[in-house]
Amino acid sequence: MECASPLALSSVAAGGSGSWQATTAREQRQRTAALQDDKRPTPMKLLPILSSLRAIRGSFPGAVAVALALILGTATLHATDWPTYRADYARSGVSPDPLPPRLTEAWTWRSAHPPQPAWQGEAKWDGWNKVYDMKPRQIFDRAFHAVVGGNRVYFGSSADDKVYCLDARSGRELWTYYTEGPVRLAPTIQGGRVYFGSDDGCVYCLQADTGAVVWKVHATPKDRRIPGNGRIISVWPVRTSLVVQDGQVFTTAGMFPSEGVHLVAFDALTGAERWRQIQTDLPAQGYLLASRSRLYVPAGRDNPAVCDLQNGKRLRVVEGSGGTYALLTDDLLVFGPGKTGQLGVVEDGQSDQLATFQGNHMIVTTNRSYLHSDTELTALDRARYLALARERKRLVNQQGALVKKLKSLERKAGSESDRDAVKGQLVDLGRKLDEATQGMDHCVAWRVPSTWPCSLILGGDSLIAGGENEVAGLRASDGSVLWRQKVQGRAYGLAAADGAVFISTDEGVVECLRAPGPQATISPPTGGTSTESPTSAAPTALRSGTRITPPSEPLGGASYTSPVPLTLLPEAAR
Repeated sequence: MECASPLALSSVAAGGSGSWQATTAREQRQRTAALQDDKRPTPMKLLPILSSLRAIRGSFPGAVAVALALILGTATLHATDWPTYRADYARSGVSPDPLPPRLTEAWTWRSAHPPQPAWQGEAKWDGWNKVYDMKPRQIFDRAFHAVVGGNRVYFGSSADDKVYCLDARSGRELWTYYTEGPVRLAPTIQGGRVYFGSDDGCVYCLQADTGAVVWKVHATPKDRRIPGNGRIISVWPVRTSLVVQDGQVFTTAGMFPSEGVHLVAFDALTGAERWRQIQTDLPAQGYLLASRSRLYVPAGRDNPAVCDLQNGKRLRVVEGSGGTYALLTDDLLVFGPGKTGQLGVVEDGQSDQLATFQGNHMIVTTNRSYLHSDTELTALDRARYLALARERKRLVNQQGALVKKLKSLERKAGSESDRDAVKGQLVDLGRKLDEATQGMDHCVAWRVPSTWPCSLILGGDSLIAGGENEVAGLRASDGSVLWRQKVQGRAYGLAAADGAVFISTDEGVVECLRAPGPQATISPPTGGTSTESPTSAAPTALRSGTRITPPSEPLGGASYTSPVPLTLLPEAAR
């Protein structure tokens, strides 16, 4: 299993200006065909390459653009973009571009209504298995998760059935598009287009600059509607994200296995169907992950399914405790958080777990893994930990085989010497298991308290953690806190692009933090364009969110609003 490559687009460098231009559709198809079987580098392996290229970008911008296009295999967006949920199809949550050491509020956009999640929460306890204080496992739509591309911010809304496009610098609304149902997951940007699905059962492709419809298709052959979450939605809502790769759009439709849950591939240019698979035992909800050959389908409270990217056929369902959070790294799938906040790690080609971690999220780099729980943030020596985990699993398997052998000898009245020999081997294995377990405990590079359990990303050498009414920046090298910023609500969504952090909360707020500079002001929701589905019937009252404009524009009677001040820690505390 390979880690998914960063979102790729066909592009060429324009002279020495460093600008990027899309190639023609024919060139893109030719390049995609030529690279169909290539093994692209993983995002983690690309980080040092991209960092080196960006270091020389100022002197040779055109050369860097060409080099990046060659490395990625297909064209790319701006180097600092965040074009899909958690940056790439591995859902790594990593941007190699550094963030400023200090960030403050640049602008804030507020929805007229908060997000309307499909699932409000888990049962408080599982009496059958005696599990109490259960963790929510389906939290993929508790905020309007934002993606960033070409100096624009895009996000869908479950509150007013709409996709928004904002100017990334000012927060000004540029265009909106209505669907016939909630848009629960972040769009994906590729090739100057925006791809997303909706609870109306449709998959959409829009022009990224204008919001004009390129194509729209029903994800299933039938169009039946039912009441759901206070709306009229499709029997087969699109409750997973879209993966756009190798000229195809991959997604699912349906959450009721008895009605059939469709895994479908469409042509990215035309929307024509390529293939379809239907499963009748698992739902599909959450963000899809993809490698070069595999598609990973989250199944809500159930465990993810691994499917062949060429035809959608299921290969296996991994073992674990369920959840919609998932991450691909090298040859590992990490997912959870299960019932108690536990992440399981499964190796490629395997169904059983290699290791488990107590935590909600994980960030993986070449040398370190950062484990994020409700109360702590921990940095691990990644290579050593995985080596010890594999050794421990091997020893556990041997131990199980010896226990079976000992029981067999006891049943068959084997000789005392044979039983003693097996018991001695078990004692030796127990000692080795203790050593491996202690070694894993010693893989911790640092551990710090954390009050920001909702989300975690990495921008350059800064960890950004989201919590309740606050977001914090921490040094990845030692976990020391660099800054704190008050926000409105729980920060479930984070993105890093172009030297800025974009925050999405469960109160319908999308906020941008940048290096200190001119601040934005709040003004009435005027301007921008709205592109509507012909049959859209969204209430007028829901069609107005609060947008902001920079101080240089006419205020039109709006008053300045002081941004929430940034809390900078004393130098000694950083």
